[in-house]
Amino acid sequence: MRYRYLLAFLIPLIVSGCQTGAPGSDASSAPVEISGPAASAIAGDMAARFAEQAGATKTPLKLQADASEYSIALESALKGWGYTVVRKVAGPDAGKEKGAKPTELSYGLSAADGQVLARISTDKFAMGRAYSVNNGTAAPSSPLSLMTFN
Repeated sequence: MRYRYLLAFLIPLIVSGCQTGAPGSDASSAPVEISGPAASAIAGDMAARFAEQAGATKTPLKLQADASEYSIALESALKGWGYTVVRKVAGPDAGKEKGAKPTELSYGLSAADGQVLARISTDKFAMGRAYSVNNGTAAPSSPLSLMTFN
């Protein structure tokens, strides 16, 4: 029974990797709008799970510039875990970071069956989890789904 829930979450996560967006679109946009406390709860949990998988690193993380509640909360949560976070720069200075080359971190939220699916991925792994959002708060409603890349 437990594996049914894992499969129900894992299959859409894998299939979503097969989709291509329109030119210029970025997977880091958050189409689901949630309240500040719910965004903070989801971002805090996902940042903790990210830290478990990525470990300590001095390599900065590069996030898409976004003004959503989730984006701001995720950046804050990652900084709380000791990561250096830089934002993607658009324009002529794009790709001209100084120091260590940042690890690209994509993230997103999507709605499915009354729940919010949160995703974080790098070039080494992707992870996701479903959350129940009620009365402005969020709680995990599935186990963490993790996929590593060779």
